[in-house]
Amino acid sequence: MNGDEGSMAADLAPVIQHTLITSDLTTDRIVAHARECVEWGFSAAMVPGSWVREAAAELRGTGVIVASALDFPTVGVTTTRGKAAEAEELVRLGAQQIDIGVQIGWLKSGRYDDFRNDIAAVVEAAGVPIKVMLELPMLSPAERDAAVELAMDAGVAYLKNASSGAVEIANEASIAYLASRCRPGVLVKASGGISTAEQVRELISAGASLVGSSAGVGIVRGSGTAVGRSY
Repeated sequence: MNGDEGSMAADLAPVIQHTLITSDLTTDRIVAHARECVEWGFSAAMVPGSWVREAAAELRGTGVIVASALDFPTVGVTTTRGKAAEAEELVRLGAQQIDIGVQIGWLKSGRYDDFRNDIAAVVEAAGVPIKVMLELPMLSPAERDAAVELAMDAGVAYLKNASSGAVEIANEASIAYLASRCRPGVLVKASGGISTAEQVRELISAGASLVGSSAGVGIVRGSGTAVGRSY
């Protein structure tokens, strides 16, 4: 990287969780992704659960953590027991943070205890920071408030606005809303269509502590372009 790229990477990379989640991954691509995360100094390599072991082996001792996601990209389809068991397995394989889908349908059905207990089961099983993908555009204002409070009651470490750009392009309003509701010790991660340095700076200013993006390198190089579906 040149001097300008190095300056921007030092500024933005530590808050970016660089994401590579797709169905056609190979060992070579995962290894390259992990090395890219080290080269640019990203916060984490976000990879599918089936590739956590390989990413963890490549990143051991580098200071870059391994993150993964479950009940994703289709959110809210996994049973509570299955989600908890998978979380435990991901940690055994080397995941140090996990982003999870939540049961939006249970929330909308008024099953608040089930919604909270589903998240709490993962928090307990994993023993690592859990981030909840709240899918804010799918919720009414009252449902948003309930989801945030129930997720924090369950012990999550991070609130997320959405799972991807297919649900919401991360924006200052959503992030500021989450930041305003956070209890002490709970942080905000922005996700969805984040692909430029300007977006990252705006989201951090609004209250995000982390951003997730599959366009990490383009962001820190200043060559990113806005897209709609990036994770």
